[in-house]
Amino acid sequence: MTTLEPDRQTRENWLRTLADFLQDHIDGLETAPAAGAQGEGAKAILRETRTPIGEAPLRGGLDQAVDILRRAAQASYNTPGPGYLAYIPGGGLYASALADLVANVLNRYTGISAPAPALVALEAQVLSWLAREFGYGPDASGLFTTGGSLANWTAIVAARHAAFGDSGDFRKATAYTSSQAHHSVAKALRLAGVPPQNLRAVAVDDRYRLIPSELRRHIEQDRASGQRPFLVVAAAGTTNTGAVDPLGEIATICAEKRLWMHVDGAYGGAFVLCAEGRKRLAGIERADSIVFDPHKGMFLPYGTGCLLVRDRATLRAAHAESAAYLQDIDRDPDLPESPADLGPELSRDFRGLRVWLPLMLHGAAAFREALHEKLELAREFHHGLERLQEATVPLEIVDEPQLSVVPFRLERRPGEGLPDWNRRNAALNEAINARGRVFLSSTLLPGPDGDIFTLRVCVLSFRTHARRIAQALEDVAAAVASAPAFRDVRLEHA
Repeated sequence: MTTLEPDRQTRENWLRTLADFLQDHIDGLETAPAAGAQGEGAKAILRETRTPIGEAPLRGGLDQAVDILRRAAQASYNTPGPGYLAYIPGGGLYASALADLVANVLNRYTGISAPAPALVALEAQVLSWLAREFGYGPDASGLFTTGGSLANWTAIVAARHAAFGDSGDFRKATAYTSSQAHHSVAKALRLAGVPPQNLRAVAVDDRYRLIPSELRRHIEQDRASGQRPFLVVAAAGTTNTGAVDPLGEIATICAEKRLWMHVDGAYGGAFVLCAEGRKRLAGIERADSIVFDPHKGMFLPYGTGCLLVRDRATLRAAHAESAAYLQDIDRDPDLPESPADLGPELSRDFRGLRVWLPLMLHGAAAFREALHEKLELAREFHHGLERLQEATVPLEIVDEPQLSVVPFRLERRPGEGLPDWNRRNAALNEAINARGRVFLSSTLLPGPDGDIFTLRVCVLSFRTHARRIAQALEDVAAAVASAPAFRDVRLEHA
């Protein structure tokens, strides 16, 4: 098969083969290890699956290609599985996978609306619905991006343009975020031309939320010294602990000081879709721009981010361009707004379909119910840790869940040095994951004598339900009980 135009029978055979592979994959997720092969095991699979590119098709055709894919997937985190509680899970709804297949086969150009106005309108319909869900009015607009990093950068460019226009002089441009902000914020500011030293990391409280009085103090000090504050980036769910900054108080300061308020809700923003989550994110509707990742909180495939702005004119002013080679394209104002006029991409995939089709097939209520369930499951894990504490399991709960992240660690022993405490926590994390039913990740949180190794559970897969949370608690207790070094044996230096 050297032609690039296979006949219908071949196409159908390919679809059938891939469908069998994918259905078996989905059916096996419940019992598959929560993490795939790592370390030397992953390297062995890497060597085994390397396949040279030949002039002729692969000898075994698609069957052999599927065998390679099946094996290669074993050397990866099982992110769509119910036991994946690490980092920020991304479930990958099956309906979105079908949407991507349709979008890629149709292969219509959607960077500018005129070449495919009805398809761009489907995407715009979803964005308008999302803007209303976040509390925005009719002047709002938005853009689907590859993820939160590109969405944050696009918003920051808009904020910078609103404050400085095309002057090109950003030497005194100053921005503010918390010390717990995602690293993409600092990267986006640097890519937007803001000097790295002009980003202020504002102190956080004992729940890792930005302190408004500290924000106000920084802004006033900077203005007095000749800096030009223009942007505050608040968090609607930090990656480390799921902390939600006091959005309403920050919005009041931004309004008073005439600063652009941007909310990085890449992880937590989607919780506005359920009633309980909307309460916890009160004030988010006052932001000038909001980022959230549908590939997190709406359970879609990776590569689906979203930016929403209160005033579409600010986004267009920062990004719209034209060129002679685009003169034949209709710019009728009655057509949907072109994504290329609102962001950095001219060529892009038809991302909106992977959001639109699941909403059409499942309905919005299914997403609201799933998000509410995740908040409840995080609460249940937190209560389970409290029950283990009552049973004298030596655990420290860092914070109750503000959204669906629960950070915890072993208690520190009297006189125990930080390196030894961190090693014990790292060993606990490894022991829990070694049981194979759940996969947890870790972070470092600031402490009085340095950064503390902290375990974290993040509940955000649509496939994670109460049974898996119960297993996670069992595995935490079993890992502590089965390893004397965690609780019974004194440290060597003690």
